[in-house]
Amino acid sequence: MLLVVCAVLSPLVLPGAEVPRPIDLVSLRKIWDQGPHNAFGDLIRFRGAWYCTFREARKHDSYDGSVRVIRSDDGETWTSAALITDAAADLRDPKFSVTPDGKLTITGLQRFPADQKRPHQSLVWFSPDGQQWSAKHPIGDPDYWLWRVTWHRGAAYTMGYSVGREADHPGSIRLYASQDGRTFTTQADRVLVGNYPNEAMVVFAGDTAYCLMRRDGAPLHRSPHSGLLGIAQPPYTQWEWKDLGRRIGGPNFVVTPGGRLLAAVRVYETDNWHPARTVVGWIDRATGRFSEVLRIPSGGDNAYAALVVHEGLVWMTYYSSHEGKTAIYLAKLRLPPGS
Repeated sequence: MLLVVCAVLSPLVLPGAEVPRPIDLVSLRKIWDQGPHNAFGDLIRFRGAWYCTFREARKHDSYDGSVRVIRSDDGETWTSAALITDAAADLRDPKFSVTPDGKLTITGLQRFPADQKRPHQSLVWFSPDGQQWSAKHPIGDPDYWLWRVTWHRGAAYTMGYSVGREADHPGSIRLYASQDGRTFTTQADRVLVGNYPNEAMVVFAGDTAYCLMRRDGAPLHRSPHSGLLGIAQPPYTQWEWKDLGRRIGGPNFVVTPGGRLLAAVRVYETDNWHPARTVVGWIDRATGRFSEVLRIPSGGDNAYAALVVHEGLVWMTYYSSHEGKTAIYLAKLRLPPGS
């Protein structure tokens, strides 16, 4: 299925904020739907090919998730490259990174059935070619979810948030760092506490670190639960937080060639979990505000986008059930000149 479409919104511009610039949706293609439920993925360009990873399972919250890796030379034809399974646990939210010595990695979470008194454990797998994968290696602390790894100047950084610990809720989040992608230690503990900070991604512009973070304070209608933009300078132990002005899920963002922060997130129409949709927009570094400029065809169970800037376009994968079955989609976006 291939859809070519252009859809642009006219967002509200706040005084003093950057003027949001339009983004064009050039093409959209479903690339995988072979699992019962295909979701929570990532995309990377590695050694001249495209790799996409995601969780395959019976449904969104089942305990039987496996990690699927698919590969494509051109983004048109995709084939399975690997399937990572664990008979005893649910594997969730696989995310790519590449080590300084050229190994492809996937990080994810090992989650045990609710009736087992076993901790959640973040994991990493290594591969020389995207097809042969190492055994799993535990990373970070038990019951801390190291959600997405970013490498900068030879070190790996990731935010880890508390899961499965009643004593920690309404939650805390810490910054981990690693020199080898295998041993992660706490760089800054409790960088944010309260209102359940969780899914978070760190990117770098020069040596400045930016963190896009989801919050889910409960009850939602009485607690701040909008997303946050964090900013820090080396050694990244002190963070300044700015309110996005919007509740988000599945945060992903990149620094564009023009130095702007482009984000793809799930947004919600109400204070309830649904309805939700996948959108793309700009984050203003000065104010922290998110300006939605493009709605991606999506609905139902959806979002968790990945963004890769390549040869003048932004390649974006995400999952959605707007056509019935929860499937993985690939969109290509064109940014305005100079962005």
